[in-house]
Amino acid sequence: MLVLLPPSEGKASSGRGAPLKPESLSLPGLTDAREAVLTELVELCTGDEDKAREVLGLSEGLRGEVAKNAELRTAGARPAGEIYTGVLYDALGLASLDASAKRRAARSLLVFSGLWGAVRVTDRIPSYRCSMGVKLPGLGALGAHWRTPMASVLPEVAGDGLVLDLRSAAYAAAWKPKGEVAGRTASVRVLHAPTRKVVSHFNKATKGRMVRSLLTAGAAPKGPAELVEALRDLGYVVEAEAPAKAGQAWSLDVLVTEVH
Repeated sequence: MLVLLPPSEGKASSGRGAPLKPESLSLPGLTDAREAVLTELVELCTGDEDKAREVLGLSEGLRGEVAKNAELRTAGARPAGEIYTGVLYDALGLASLDASAKRRAARSLLVFSGLWGAVRVTDRIPSYRCSMGVKLPGLGALGAHWRTPMASVLPEVAGDGLVLDLRSAAYAAAWKPKGEVAGRTASVRVLHAPTRKVVSHFNKATKGRMVRSLLTAGAAPKGPAELVEALRDLGYVVEAEAPAKAGQAWSLDVLVTEVH
C-alpha cells in the first residue's frame, strides 16, 4: 500500500541536526528536479525580501519564512515525519506508533511537496516554506514543474499494490495516476454526514486518524475494494464508487457525524 499525503503548511523547526543531503533522499529520479527548485528558492529568498514574500504568498507576519528558506542548504535536517505538523499529522501521531506501525509508515507513506516533489517520512529535510501553488520566477508553476519527473518515477514507486490518495487538489495536480495504476487507486473525501460537505479541519483530522488506524491494525488491502472492507472493519462509514471505466480511480467518501 502506498499512501499519498499532502504536506502541512506549518512545520516544526529544523533543529540542530546535520544539514540536508539531497542525494540521500528517497526517489532519486526526482533529484534533478529537486535541485532546480532548491536553487531557485534559495536565490529568491536571499534577494529582495518583499519580492520573495509576494512570490511565496506570505503575509507580513511570516517574513521569517523568507530567511529560513535562504538557509536551506545549511540548516539542520530532521525526518520529514517530524518536520510536518498540523491537523493531519497531529491525528496521525507518527511518534507514538508502535515499532511495527512505524516500519509500515516508513514503507508506505509518501508526502508530496512543492520543494521536494515527494519524500518518505524518514527522509531528512530542513523546515521550509514553499507550497505547490507557488510560481517561481525561473521555473514557473511548481505543479507543472513536477509533472514530468513524477510521471516517470511514481508508477514504479506505486508498484503493484493499492494507492491511497489523500492529497489536496494542488498536490494531486503534480501526479495523476493513469492506466493500470489508476485502477488500483482510491481517492478519499471526508464528508460531514448531515450536510454532505467537506469541512477542512475534520477532513484533515479524519484522514490522519484513518491512516493511523490502518498502520496500527497492520491492514494490507490489495486494492480499493479491500480498502473499503478494511476501513469498515475499523469502524469507518464508507461509501464507495467504482470507476465507470478502466483507467480511472475509485472514489471513496468517509462519512463523519461529529466535527472534531
